[in-house]
Amino acid sequence: MPPKKNPLKLNPLQLRTLALLQELARHPETCTLDPQSGEATIAHLPQVHGDHAHVGELVVSARDASGLSNPAVWAALERKGLVRGGFPHAAITLTAAGRTYDTGLGGIPAAHSDH
Repeated sequence: MPPKKNPLKLNPLQLRTLALLQELARHPETCTLDPQSGEATIAHLPQVHGDHAHVGELVVSARDASGLSNPAVWAALERKGLVRGGFPHAAITLTAAGRTYDTGLGGIPAAHSDH
């Protein structure tokens, strides 16, 4: 039997937020990767300004990035073992399980930044 999609039953906002964190974890300029544990520590989360946020060289809509500032989303992701940290005041660690969780989104809907 194939593995169940979304076995942790994350809601759409939690899935989008996790996908953004996974994208941040792919870039050494936005995270510190621990090769032994497979965890990625993200020191600074992108801030939404206007109708978008910058994730590395990409621009995502404010709607897709809204979970980054939502304490309920962080609590759910932490409770499910995908992240840990002191939201919103400390660095966030994306666990190995969080880095490899299939969000089913195939990446994040984004465009390259023009500024």
